[in-house]
Amino acid sequence: MGFLLGMLIGFVAWFILRYAVLAIYTVEQNERAVKTVLGRAERVGNAMTADSALGETLNESHKQRYNYPQVRVIQPGGPYVKWPWERIYKVSIATQTVNMAYDPDEPTANSGGTVLEGVTRDQLNTGLTGQIRYRVADSNLYAYLFGVKRPISHVMGYFVSVLRERIAGFEAPQGAAREGDMSVVTGVSINDLRKNLRDLNDHMERECASAAARYGIILDASLITGIDPPHEVESALAAINTAHNQVSSDISLAQAAADQKIVQSKRAVEIETLNAHAEVEPLTALAEQLRTLRQSGPDTLRAYLRNVRLGLFGQAAQVVKEVE
Repeated sequence: MGFLLGMLIGFVAWFILRYAVLAIYTVEQNERAVKTVLGRAERVGNAMTADSALGETLNESHKQRYNYPQVRVIQPGGPYVKWPWERIYKVSIATQTVNMAYDPDEPTANSGGTVLEGVTRDQLNTGLTGQIRYRVADSNLYAYLFGVKRPISHVMGYFVSVLRERIAGFEAPQGAAREGDMSVVTGVSINDLRKNLRDLNDHMERECASAAARYGIILDASLITGIDPPHEVESALAAINTAHNQVSSDISLAQAAADQKIVQSKRAVEIETLNAHAEVEPLTALAEQLRTLRQSGPDTLRAYLRNVRLGLFGQAAQVVKEVE
């Protein structure tokens, strides 16, 4: 009898611990949770990913492939209670940063997850370094929890494939080299990539915008910081760039000297023009004055000429006058 009573008490204690104490749970501030009932996630009516804002990042064929149901997301707080036939899946939505060469399935790949290799359009094998910031999309938790087995592996694989495709076919945008910007030789794939890192990062963010709809992971940013070719190629590029910079410097100096001479010539012409105007102006004023005196009568003009002669005689030290 005592044995049966002990079993009963033990069962009651186990039941209370299992279905009363452990049935209470909370959700942290940086977490989101999804509840499943008998293995089926609680859904929001008939809402699907293709009908949401995330669906706009997918084309028509991908909308059918990645059309996940929208699930009810349990927000931070608590305590909440679940029944024995229910299960809670918690995920962290904090932003995480990884090296873009990181391979979740093979950590030793890509030089231990430090350098990602890619081939440029002129067949140069180059090493790429940088980081990726990502976080779980709480608006598509079904894809992250139940849609794919390892979402981060899919996202990293998708990112690497898009990046290598872009590197293989990258060409500098038309008009990217500004007038006077001759510091690096254009037309060489490595130089073009280095000069347009911002455009490359922007392209990766646009192309990976559908990751949230596909795998439930949002790529906040991709920051490609280094593009390094093999040492022998780097040495050759450095020599080419040095020679190009020397030529560009000589051209700039010659252009500056020519511009200076042009400015000096323009200034000289302006000075001579002003001198000519200064000499012509008194003559013009005198002609106008004589024209006015002539209109006043012939006696006025003769009187003016007489006064001018007297002034000249007054200034002269010696006068020679012809005898009439």
